[in-house]
Amino acid sequence: MDISVVVPLYNEEESLPELIAWIDEVMQKHQFSYEAVFIDDGSTDRSWQVITELKQKFASIKAVKFRRNYGKSAALNVGFAAAQGEVIITMDADLQDSPDEIPELYRRIKEESYDVISGWKKKRYDPITKTIPTKLFNAATRKMSGIQLNDFNCGLKAYRNDVVKTIEVYGEMHRYIPVLAKWAGFSKIGEQVVEHRARKYGVTKFGLSRFINGFLDLMSIFFVGKFGKRPMHFFGSLGVLSFFIGIIMALYIMIEKQVLIWNNLPYRNSTDQPLFYLALVAIIVGSQMFLAGFVAELVGRNAPERNQYLIEKEIN
Repeated sequence: MDISVVVPLYNEEESLPELIAWIDEVMQKHQFSYEAVFIDDGSTDRSWQVITELKQKFASIKAVKFRRNYGKSAALNVGFAAAQGEVIITMDADLQDSPDEIPELYRRIKEESYDVISGWKKKRYDPITKTIPTKLFNAATRKMSGIQLNDFNCGLKAYRNDVVKTIEVYGEMHRYIPVLAKWAGFSKIGEQVVEHRARKYGVTKFGLSRFINGFLDLMSIFFVGKFGKRPMHFFGSLGVLSFFIGIIMALYIMIEKQVLIWNNLPYRNSTDQPLFYLALVAIIVGSQMFLAGFVAELVGRNAPERNQYLIEKEIN
């Protein structure tokens, strides 16, 4: 099978008939063999009934319905597991992503050997309250990940099959799939300018809280990707640094007091100095950080995936 189109959705009953008809038209025109994998993320409208009715007309439809709303990441993860195509295309169900982009995305994956092609909605039809935070979010992600994409959160993306079968999307990590792919060893990540269409039906399902959650998820990915298999390098380094800063401050207090005593000058007790308590806190925090790293190492050594590595090719 050439293409799997994975579509997570939540309360999109109005747009579904038009979307699947459009996808099918594009596929027939370019003679692609395909499947359309719909994941109903606990919709409370008639979305599932609409998909069931459309299945009678379009045999290429596969669908999964969640019992409740789990979020876009969970829907994508289930969709990736079900997808069988050589190239996986993801798009939103609200008709803001154009299926006409599919042939070029497919061509770049197949002919230019990209692992991931991420869409870039260069011209957006969103309010300024959404576009400005998005630009800041993308800039921060570029800086921390080293991946030079302009639009990490674009729902229209293309992947080689082995990319989606390797990574795991959870929480709200759907924003960072290119980052997850990079950490998994898929380094050829490209970008393509795509059309952003104004929403035709319904309202957006995302609020401003996604930017706060997105930043926290970015920190999680950065930490796990860099220190997941060697937590002592992170906690231990911070712990040793904090411990020695505390020791240096404590030595300074003691030496200063002894110098004042030797020169018959007035002095304060060590416990009367604020620096003493800062030194004590630094020593305690340093010890705790070191112990946290040590415990994390013990946990990591007993994890079943501690020696799981991604092997691309092998000769026997």
